[in-house]
Amino acid sequence: MTDPTSSTFLVTGGAGFLGINLIRDLLARGHRVRSYDIAPFAYPEAERIEVLQGDIRDTSLHDRAFDGVDVVVHCAAALPLAAPSEIHSTNVDGTKALLDTARRKATPRVVHISSTAVYGIPDHHPLVEDDPMQGVGPYGESKVQAERICQSFRASGMVLPILRPKSFVGPERLGAFELLYDFAADGHGFPVLGSGANRYQLLDVADLCDAICLTAFGPTDTANQTFNIGADKFGTMRESFQAVLDRAGHGKRIVGLPAAPAIWTLRALEAVHLSPLYKWIYETAATDSFVSIDRARQTLGFAPRYSNIDALLRNYDWYLANRGRIAAQAGVTHRVPWKRGALSALRAVL
Repeated sequence: MTDPTSSTFLVTGGAGFLGINLIRDLLARGHRVRSYDIAPFAYPEAERIEVLQGDIRDTSLHDRAFDGVDVVVHCAAALPLAAPSEIHSTNVDGTKALLDTARRKATPRVVHISSTAVYGIPDHHPLVEDDPMQGVGPYGESKVQAERICQSFRASGMVLPILRPKSFVGPERLGAFELLYDFAADGHGFPVLGSGANRYQLLDVADLCDAICLTAFGPTDTANQTFNIGADKFGTMRESFQAVLDRAGHGKRIVGLPAAPAIWTLRALEAVHLSPLYKWIYETAATDSFVSIDRARQTLGFAPRYSNIDALLRNYDWYLANRGRIAAQAGVTHRVPWKRGALSALRAVL
């Protein structure tokens, strides 16, 4: 276990949504941080950390990236709306390249950020860490493959905790959640697939940062495992999303759409690149989706501070405060709005 009072962290994907929140958290705890990301690090914290801009697949940068590092937190990933070849190359090949270097450099600990997408479209709840991995689509499949690579390195002696977070929100989070916030702020209702009565678990990014630190500094015999991470308090999707509409104050409501026709429509729209959502989201959005966090709670002492509603409202308030500077952006990462596609037509009737 590294010294929790004086550690040097390498954060891959440091310019992303999780990366910047984790870096802020680590700085507040008194740690030294190096960010490694292909994107520019355009935050005020740049003056307080070491910034390495480059591709994690570029092994010529690895010696510099890993120099003097106590803990690597591997957050970098190509997200689901990226091209399938980019997803595999980054999430699978990039992870393997980083772990090869970590082993060569004898890095004491690597924390791998995976996803509950590895469970695919489940047939039971709550999901536990020993359930089968069945990734859906290029992103889910890449996360399964990356975990298997991690498990092989762990089996050979590396200390390599794996975290499987639920969808997490908080300051800097846009992506699919920006659709909800945009509809709410402009006085529209918001559509959900089905009735919205399905129990759907989210996670606040601050709680995920706590879990990362618990695995970064926990004893090897307890931390070197795989952990589900999610909110402790959560309700239905309708309840969670309605709280955002209520905060907006326009008196709008969540509107349920018949699940089967909506899913078939989204499948067709995705085929012609007009869907604002990707398969794993719309195939699971109308069903229960929650994991057991008992292992993290009992083994690590993980104690989430934020409920679903707390996390969404904290993110929505940040969105309102920053809406002006983000309105013109669009892309495929969690830090920019996603293209609305056909969903934009629903604004006129909700």
